[in-house]
Amino acid sequence: MNFTIPIRGTPSQNASSTTLNGTFAPQAPAPAAPLSEATGGGTPVVHTTAPADRLIVGVDFGTTYSGVAAVYTSTPDDVDVIKTYALDRHLLEVFIGSHADMDHRWPGGNGITSDKVPTEIAYDPPAPNLSITTPTPTSTTEALNGASPSTNNIKWGFQFKPEESRLRCIKLFLDRNQKLPHFVSPLETAAQLRKYDRNVMDAVSDYLTQLYIHTMDTLTRRYGESFMSITKVEFVLTVPAVWSDAAKNATLQAAERAGMGSRHDLRLISEPEAAAVYTLKAIQPNHLKIGDNFIVCDAGGGTVDLISYRITEVSPLRVEESAVGTGGLCGSAFLNYRFEDHVRTRIGKERYDNMKEKKPKTWQMGLKYFEEFVKRNFNEEEHQEVNVPFPGLPDDEEAGLDSGFLVMNAEEVKALFEPVIKEVCDLVEGQVDGIRRKGGTVSGIVLVGGFGQSNYLYNRLKSHFNTAAPPPYTERPTHATTANAPQAVEVMQPMYAWTAVVRGAVLRGLEGSMVVSRRSRWHYGTSYATVFDEERHPVSDRYWSPLWERWMVSDRMQWHIAKGEQVSERRAVSFHYTRNFRPGQSLIVEDDLIGCDADVAPDAFKKGLINVCTLTTDLNAVPKTLFTRLTTTKGIEFDNLDFTLDMTIDSASLIFELKVDGVGYGVVTAKFH
Repeated sequence: MNFTIPIRGTPSQNASSTTLNGTFAPQAPAPAAPLSEATGGGTPVVHTTAPADRLIVGVDFGTTYSGVAAVYTSTPDDVDVIKTYALDRHLLEVFIGSHADMDHRWPGGNGITSDKVPTEIAYDPPAPNLSITTPTPTSTTEALNGASPSTNNIKWGFQFKPEESRLRCIKLFLDRNQKLPHFVSPLETAAQLRKYDRNVMDAVSDYLTQLYIHTMDTLTRRYGESFMSITKVEFVLTVPAVWSDAAKNATLQAAERAGMGSRHDLRLISEPEAAAVYTLKAIQPNHLKIGDNFIVCDAGGGTVDLISYRITEVSPLRVEESAVGTGGLCGSAFLNYRFEDHVRTRIGKERYDNMKEKKPKTWQMGLKYFEEFVKRNFNEEEHQEVNVPFPGLPDDEEAGLDSGFLVMNAEEVKALFEPVIKEVCDLVEGQVDGIRRKGGTVSGIVLVGGFGQSNYLYNRLKSHFNTAAPPPYTERPTHATTANAPQAVEVMQPMYAWTAVVRGAVLRGLEGSMVVSRRSRWHYGTSYATVFDEERHPVSDRYWSPLWERWMVSDRMQWHIAKGEQVSERRAVSFHYTRNFRPGQSLIVEDDLIGCDADVAPDAFKKGLINVCTLTTDLNAVPKTLFTRLTTTKGIEFDNLDFTLDMTIDSASLIFELKVDGVGYGVVTAKFH
């Protein structure tokens, strides 16, 4: 299970809500072929009618770079990763209105080809009588933070000059529960947003809007306008595995505002799970067998996400999470800032500041070389010396500047890598240990993501995990000694590691989920009231209930899901409630889903537990015959109803449904905090 607990905040800042008929979270469309799946009650339902062909679009909204891939269901082997960034005039008018700035240079205007586009955006003051706007928000998203459509000219992706200011790493601001890296300034970001009357949700949806427009343009160019007008397009978005439910909900709302469809058509998948879908299928069937455990390490620009999977079936491929997923802020962007600190120290702060201010192209050339060559290709055995170009800087033997190059030896480069690499190794080690403690064997570590392409990261993990230490010496070797010796773990770098996540997202939309169960990262439960027991409850907690006519205590915790427990999207978890209603009392009730990160969850609600979301349930649709009329000894009449809220967990969403005697009723509203 891939959700975490968001930090409690003020309703105006942290709360977001969505009302759905009976469920919360996007519903997956019918699969492209007959599929047997389980309902909340466990009864298999077989779909026998295949839907019309559709286009599945995967969107990897990343911290530093974002990618898009698409596939037509009739040609499932032909997955396209968008590589070019240019916009068609007609499509620009169709998607954002007839007043678009046709002379405006969009990302890729210089013929740039790339598997991904920078996750960067900025706003320019609109030209007279000209505005480019985002799509009109729906009633649901208009209420979010009081946002209004953008009326600013937007620059994004590759469009920026080196010296131009822009918003970076905006994705990280969606989850208030995750700490920000030191190089991301909340104050600077807030100042830029305030200047143009925008907020984080606006910036994210504005960026996704540009990505959406470009995607639709590219698909229209390939398939034609007639084809696109009659073909359904479904979007699958990826999110970090360690994100809170509130952040995932915000991502869905931003995507909806961007035009990527209604919440019923949008789906989420965690980034490492998407990577696993692609990579495990890529190595199937030669290297997979039932019982194998694989650790997927999605090392990106800002974050590193890990999930471990155990193979349960080979044909068709089915897996289950074998360890609770983990993650951290130790992506390759941290190397950039360590490199920047190194350059500043080597050449001196005054010369460094002068270069960035007066010769920005010089700095960008050096940074680009570090990005594209050193980070990806550095190998201490082959590169005893690295020459980073800084054209125009005068020679300085003491600083190591020679003929326009900053000379770095292997030890200096390693010093940049090591602190970040160690954090990644520690995260992987935690997954390996978690599997081995349960008696499992780790068959492989799969490296994906931009940072996952790094030769140095690959070699460090390989040397750490792929070289088993010799068994301890004994005069008479035994089989037990050999069996207990640490086993080598193979480290793999699949092809297309940088786009593995977005390719996996497309496959998820095409074939459905291959994950049969996941591990809960938290305890999840609800609070309830019960009869006072003087042996178990403090007297100070009791209160008198005039309807039950006895002493009661409230805020007792019932934990429905334990931390680390296996949960399946095919099997709902039921929360049972008993509610009393006096005549004329409102039948709209609220209940909180509570989370706990501690290893042992408490028996009663206390400080430190987090309100994940508030579920508002409308019981007016429940037939009155299902209510039980009761009367107190004092003649007070009231109605009693027993009902359940069923929660189903998929890769990155929660689905709630109200049921009475196994039948679904009413409306459930989920407000995340």
